[in-house]
Amino acid sequence: MRWWFAIPLWQRVLGGLAAGVLLALVWPAATPRVAFLGELFVRAIRMLVAPIVLVTIAAGITTLADPRRLGALGARTIGLFALTTLLAVSVGIAAGLLIAPGAGAPIGTAPPHALGRAVSPYQQLIGIVPVNIVEALAKGDMLALILFAILTGVGTVLAGEAGRPFAALLQSLSAVLLRIVTLVMEAAPLGVFALIANAVAAHGAAVFVHVGWLALAVLLGSIAQVAVVHAVLLRWVARVPVVRFLSGIADALVVAFSTASSSATLPVAMRVAGENVGIGRTIYSTVLPVGASVGKDGTAMYVGLLSLFALQALGVATTPGVLGMVLLTGALAAFGTAPVPSASLFMLSAVLSAVGVAPEQTALVVGFVLPFDRLLDMTRTVPSASANLTVAAAVARLEGELDASRLRREPAA
Repeated sequence: MRWWFAIPLWQRVLGGLAAGVLLALVWPAATPRVAFLGELFVRAIRMLVAPIVLVTIAAGITTLADPRRLGALGARTIGLFALTTLLAVSVGIAAGLLIAPGAGAPIGTAPPHALGRAVSPYQQLIGIVPVNIVEALAKGDMLALILFAILTGVGTVLAGEAGRPFAALLQSLSAVLLRIVTLVMEAAPLGVFALIANAVAAHGAAVFVHVGWLALAVLLGSIAQVAVVHAVLLRWVARVPVVRFLSGIADALVVAFSTASSSATLPVAMRVAGENVGIGRTIYSTVLPVGASVGKDGTAMYVGLLSLFALQALGVATTPGVLGMVLLTGALAAFGTAPVPSASLFMLSAVLSAVGVAPEQTALVVGFVLPFDRLLDMTRTVPSASANLTVAAAVARLEGELDASRLRREPAA
């Protein structure tokens, strides 16, 4: 098997993806037999997310030593994520205006999909502070875990000499968890093979062309966000070669596409950030977990695009005032979206209600798009993963924690 492990992981994953599509098209009846491989892979990745967020953020903060530096790091991180999110909504709106995917869409023929009770901004804010950290761990409540991890790291730093043993324990746990990620990722080709095979078999080859204009807009919006917004940050802020950077994070982008989950991509993103890109552990262990919860450019782009799709399908005039409201509420909604598959679809009501669209009409739009959303979600998760690593590289450059020479080496397998 030495030849197999000599192939870079991202190439093995792409091979698994191609094999999955081929199996679904040639022998779709066999896909249920391999479905368990995809389920096991996703469960293994998601098993690691909560402990990695809790341990690595706290461990990263303990390496800062100076609490004042943490404030600068946090401000730069949140500021850059807010900027890319706002630009992503703008890209989605622009793609919607350019392609007009919702014009004439027969959403009235779709069954309405129950959206559930909307969570108010107040409830989202209150929920950041966990009543029970064990419950937050069990539920995978990312924002609550991030807050507790930050407090743990800051408390360890402020404890001074007494906190040093605990800081060493956190550093050791972080190293162990990242090594476990490396082991789990060796199963990625099999997991991706099963996930893609079942996604294609469930809807047939037509899954790639149903709601074709919307799919095209998602693809173009995702490409524009990476090739324009992220490339500018990489070139002028992080000051790294864009093509080499994207090659170095290929593993994370492929996993993002196959799992359609920013949180499931987090362990892989942390590995490539350190091994392939040269981002210091202090930075990637702090920035990337935060980005998995708030840095979702693909979600933001899709919220802007899908809002335009819905307004066009419903015949609502897209005046400058309406577009401005979509931009503002879309950015806020993206920040509050859970990093799980199809979550952005259910944030649509928060945006459309701000421009006067009734919940019943929003339910029709969701019901129309939902059957095809899996592959759309897979596509738009890629710019989210790219955004997290781009912001991490930019922050690392600003903090003097970027070893750009890593990008001149071959990516780790």
